[in-house]
Amino acid sequence: MLPPTACGGKRSLDFRSRNFGMGRAPPFQVAPGSIRMPESVASAREASMKRIDLLSICTGVLILALAAAAATAQQDPGPRGGSPAAGGFFPGLSPEEQHLFQQATTRFMEVDSVSGNLFGEDGSGLGPAFNGNSCAMCHAQPAVGGSSPGLRSPQNPVPNPQVALATLDQAKNQVPPFIIAEGPVREARFVRNRDGSADGGVHDLYTITGRTDAPGCQLAQPDFGQQLYLNNVIFRIPTPTFGLGLVELTPDSTLQANLSVTQSARAAFGIGGTFNTSGNDGTITRFGWKAQNKSLLIFSGEAYNVEQGVTSEAFPNGRSAVPGCIFNNDPEDATNLVNGNNSSPNFNMNVGTASEMSSDVVNFAAFMRLSAPPTPATQTLSTQRGAFLFSRVGCALCHSPSLTTGNARYTSMSNVTYHPYSDFALHHMGSQLADGINQGAAGPDQFRTAPLWGIGQRLFFLHDGRTADLLQAIEAHADCGNQNRRDDHFRHDGGGSCRSEADAVVSGFNGLSAAQQQDILNFLRSL
Repeated sequence: MLPPTACGGKRSLDFRSRNFGMGRAPPFQVAPGSIRMPESVASAREASMKRIDLLSICTGVLILALAAAAATAQQDPGPRGGSPAAGGFFPGLSPEEQHLFQQATTRFMEVDSVSGNLFGEDGSGLGPAFNGNSCAMCHAQPAVGGSSPGLRSPQNPVPNPQVALATLDQAKNQVPPFIIAEGPVREARFVRNRDGSADGGVHDLYTITGRTDAPGCQLAQPDFGQQLYLNNVIFRIPTPTFGLGLVELTPDSTLQANLSVTQSARAAFGIGGTFNTSGNDGTITRFGWKAQNKSLLIFSGEAYNVEQGVTSEAFPNGRSAVPGCIFNNDPEDATNLVNGNNSSPNFNMNVGTASEMSSDVVNFAAFMRLSAPPTPATQTLSTQRGAFLFSRVGCALCHSPSLTTGNARYTSMSNVTYHPYSDFALHHMGSQLADGINQGAAGPDQFRTAPLWGIGQRLFFLHDGRTADLLQAIEAHADCGNQNRRDDHFRHDGGGSCRSEADAVVSGFNGLSAAQQQDILNFLRSL
């Protein structure tokens, strides 16, 4: 056994007192075999070497201890490998519905240019300002329709496509500092206007200025540097679109009953919950980070207008419509009176399939509506334990494991029990996650419970993509600030200064053993 002073007692080895490793010459330099060292020097050297041996042993013990701790500490297993667990059509669709889904998928993958006359960029209507040039550019992981792509993908590792997009087709854009090759696809919103009034809208990253298909356009990018300095910018990343037809087909009464049945249990955890609703008919809205959109058609129309700058029959008015930068008539996307599919026998005629004669936004909505939900991985003993603990600590009070659709016109989609792990309600998440944006009834710190299905193959988490680590994402749900930071994660100590509805749940999670926390992480990565 090593003596107490050898590995961390009161005495310590300080090589600086011996001038080693500090750029100075040693006290003597002797050629091998040239002279014999004095006994005093030899004794000092022997003592020094013994201490060095002890230090080596202590270092080895420390390395082994750290390795053992790392082996037992909980950690995110990372995005699940294998084939994409989503991206196909819903099982049981009729042949006609399957064909619609396939054609709609092609439209979802369409790449837009300003007027549709560039090779490989056949869609039209891009700009004048935009964040992307295709739905599938942003919704790509682990397959078309998913969330942000990234370099850590086991299925298709690619850098953030927004980096190359900045100068595509000779555009003159500068890449904002929050868009990086290894990071997520993002949109930027400004919290306030210059006069201090509420903004909350999307300010597109890029403009068509300089592009070969936008001669004469002069439109500057927003001054993101200044807005970042003013702490006036928040981010959103793409939400996955798999299985959303089931969500759209879930009656309001089912969502309300699901929220009602857990009311007492939620109250015990300090969890509230309310729905965002349409200001027109009062029905529940359920799509988007703050559940701000009523239907998949509205969701598609808004994204087409905001992210790509394309006007449609749903959103017919252009954004950033400055003189010299308008090259098309509105709406740029509309019902087709003539079949534009040049691979169809009905090309250039006034007949065609539902997809061929419909607008892009109708096709985008059909793609999402008819897509299958993500398929979870085969359960293990660990993921089974994790599922139990997920419910026991209270996660399932908001991340509802099951909901059921109503009667649907689409084959096999009526009365289907599905597993989104969301109640689609709004919850106060406190200052750690608050973005300062109001959307409908959703306030500055309120967000829709993010559905967890498919999270096993997702790369980035939370509304702004601030982390790629599930454990960090869980800890960020608590609103306790940095005073409780431990092991690089925010820790909840049960104090009264927290205001997130998830505080008690995160506290319960942190009260689990490392092995139990690992089971929950494994369970989440199995979804």
